[in-house]
Amino acid sequence: MSLSASAENVSTGDTQSCDSGNMCLELALEGERLCKAGDCRAGVAFFQAAIQAGTDDLRTLSAIYSQLGNAYFYLGDYVKAMQFHKHDLTLARTMGDKLGEAKSSGNLGNTLKVMGKFDEAMICCKRHLEISRELNDKLSEGRALYNLGNVYHAKGKHIGRVGQQDPGEFPEDVRECLQQAVYYYEENLKLMRELNDTAAQGRACGNLGNTYYLLGDFQQAIQYHHERLKIAREFGDKAAERRAYSNLGNSHIFLGEFEKAAEHYKRTLVLAQELCDKAIEAQACYSLGNTYTLLRDYPTAIEYHLRHLHIAQNLMDRIGEGRACWSLGNAHSAMGNHEKALHFATKHLEISKEVGDTVGQATAQMNISDLRKALGLPEGELSPDSLKLVNSFGNEASPALRRYRVRRDSMHHLDIIKLTPDAKARNNAEAALQHTPVPVQHADQTGDDEDSFFDLLSRFQSERMDDQRCSLAVTSENKENCSSNTPAHNSLNGEGQDELLDLIVGMQSKRMDEQRVALPHLPGLCPPSGGPDDNFLEMLMRCQSERLEDQRSSLPTSVGDQPGSTVPDEDFFSLIMRLQSGRMEDQRATVPQPLK
Repeated sequence: MSLSASAENVSTGDTQSCDSGNMCLELALEGERLCKAGDCRAGVAFFQAAIQAGTDDLRTLSAIYSQLGNAYFYLGDYVKAMQFHKHDLTLARTMGDKLGEAKSSGNLGNTLKVMGKFDEAMICCKRHLEISRELNDKLSEGRALYNLGNVYHAKGKHIGRVGQQDPGEFPEDVRECLQQAVYYYEENLKLMRELNDTAAQGRACGNLGNTYYLLGDFQQAIQYHHERLKIAREFGDKAAERRAYSNLGNSHIFLGEFEKAAEHYKRTLVLAQELCDKAIEAQACYSLGNTYTLLRDYPTAIEYHLRHLHIAQNLMDRIGEGRACWSLGNAHSAMGNHEKALHFATKHLEISKEVGDTVGQATAQMNISDLRKALGLPEGELSPDSLKLVNSFGNEASPALRRYRVRRDSMHHLDIIKLTPDAKARNNAEAALQHTPVPVQHADQTGDDEDSFFDLLSRFQSERMDDQRCSLAVTSENKENCSSNTPAHNSLNGEGQDELLDLIVGMQSKRMDEQRVALPHLPGLCPPSGGPDDNFLEMLMRCQSERLEDQRSSLPTSVGDQPGSTVPDEDFFSLIMRLQSGRMEDQRATVPQPLK
């Protein structure tokens, strides 16, 4: 529910409710206006002041929690964002507001995803999807499907980043996450086509292209990126168009189609320049330099890598500067310019030491050793840290070191065939033949495990049931009645039955009290009876003083007359004196003339 709708509710409510929630709502509306204008930090201050003022309207408070959580999210304070989205979810469930519960669950899921709590985020997003389908709200369902795809995609990338594998070479758990992301993105795309939401279709296509790229299905990735490119052009979205060209270039690289990749990277470079985004411009130059290296056009590669180096130096990006020096050293080495190659390899070594890149440091020192040998110079010895790094890999041949280092002689014999789809399929088939089958668990062993599980569950449940039993005190009279084989229900007289019922009611009420939600503990709900406290008044004064300062108008000054910053304006004081003297003259009393 929006704050404007809450304003209508307050205006039509009773006088007492209006008086208690009016200040809270006015402050919240100002916070909403500031957040929409892009000043989230000032908006947060007004939302916090609204919470200090307090209100007994749960819907108004829910709207404040939601917008305050979103504001903290955009400010990067995800812990506070999660806290207020949880408050919003609690209120929505208390009011029985299913749509509000769905929205707050989605907001909470997005926040948890950014915090890396992917499993908790999945639970929230699935709850969002479940309620949306229950309410038959297609727009909310589409958002829930899109959010679920994002969570699975982010989890897959997070797990896969640990091993630094190439696209299509991730382990099974990563592939399962990415396939789940594909499922939800495709469901979202299907629904957005039904609703004719072209912009949402573009976002889904872009994410599908990126996910298929990670799965190694580059043809499918290219298909979706072309569709994303078409929609971006239709809307004139230059940033989305630039991303689509960059992603197309990456996919064509892995298909071995380097000429097509170069064309897409050039379009990326042009759009980055139009958008005045220097970081993206540097990335495009780096990609073009590597692509022309694969095409063995080393002069062009050196040209683009020098552009990358220049931008990285201007942006103070030491890691990017090191990558540029490494690439330039390889390109010059491939052309036989060993002196220049040695210069850039030395620079690469210096930067790697500075940023603490041990793999880059070992690679640079090995390249320097090779280049000094080619120039007939004494070979430089590897540092102890680099020797330890190289030796620790042993026969495993670290993928990070193998991927990062391109030796001088290998630049003359680039094995481009390994990047083609046929070679990848052949390698995958050979790997499948060498794969050892996983032993299958026998059925009898599974049955034993299930029996043990149920035994354990029964023991725990029985203990919980025993804890909840109430023991009845047995009197001597009851003992005699029991021994005479009389029915149990006759052994209790009317007074005993009343005591039993009172005992049961007391225990049940205690259990219900333990399950109640303590709403007064929610911030902003029901202000203190004594009125606002000093902290609230101080916060309100700060907010109002900032608004007053913004509305002040400066006094006009004559041309060429610039008073000092610490000297008052003389014309201003002269004006005050004239006005005050006029008022004093009006207030003078004339002395009566004596009678003649």
